[in-house]
Amino acid sequence: MRSVVAFLTAVLLFSSGCASLSGSQAGEPDYAATAEENLKLGSEALENKDLLKAQKYFEYVRAKYPYQEAARDAELRLADVEFAREAFPEARDQFQAFIKLHPTHPKVDYAAYRSALTHVEEFPSTFFALPPAQEKDQGEIRAALATMEEFIRQYPDSEYTPEARKHAAEARKRLAEHELYVARFYQKRERWKAVAQRLEALLSKYPGTVYEETALFDLHAAYLKLNDAKRAEDTLRQVLRRLPGTPAAEKAQRMLGS
Repeated sequence: MRSVVAFLTAVLLFSSGCASLSGSQAGEPDYAATAEENLKLGSEALENKDLLKAQKYFEYVRAKYPYQEAARDAELRLADVEFAREAFPEARDQFQAFIKLHPTHPKVDYAAYRSALTHVEEFPSTFFALPPAQEKDQGEIRAALATMEEFIRQYPDSEYTPEARKHAAEARKRLAEHELYVARFYQKRERWKAVAQRLEALLSKYPGTVYEETALFDLHAAYLKLNDAKRAEDTLRQVLRRLPGTPAAEKAQRMLGS
């Protein structure tokens, strides 16, 4: 009998504990007395990856203090919650809505940068077990380059501009790599006109990448295959202009015969 009572007691205590935990997760947090305190609590919850609690604090601030500056900060933080959830299209929509509603807000550059960053987060995976990233859709990379370059134009003095430049450079590199990958595909099939078109696009759209030298000499070879001596020579002169003082320029000069 004693063992049965003990068992039932344990079951009741366990059930009670589960109910308490469930209520704590599903219920409302303990809101503070001021908007600023609730913002702080929400930020702490976000930092601790308690995204539901963070969302509730920020929504509370936005609803209860709509005319205070804290409500604008809460709008931004709600977008950050979506970003932390990896719901990048939703986060992007919220950051863009903030920019439209509050174009003169001191943190509008933060919203613009984070909006552009959502595209970076959706770059094709380079995980070894998957097809190469160069084979996948490059739409998010192109979007990242466009939005990062637009951010740099609009906010040249922002604290986020150095990071935006890095992301833009990485996007440019990946897109150049994709063009080179496609050009190599056509090279193997001896489709030299298509090779030349892809390499011209690479050099025109994505100058200054680590693939520039390879693209120039491959383009020279493609024009030779097409029996277009003038464009082949012009390509070598491009090497001299784009890569002065480098071994590549010395090689091009030797190939030009002077």
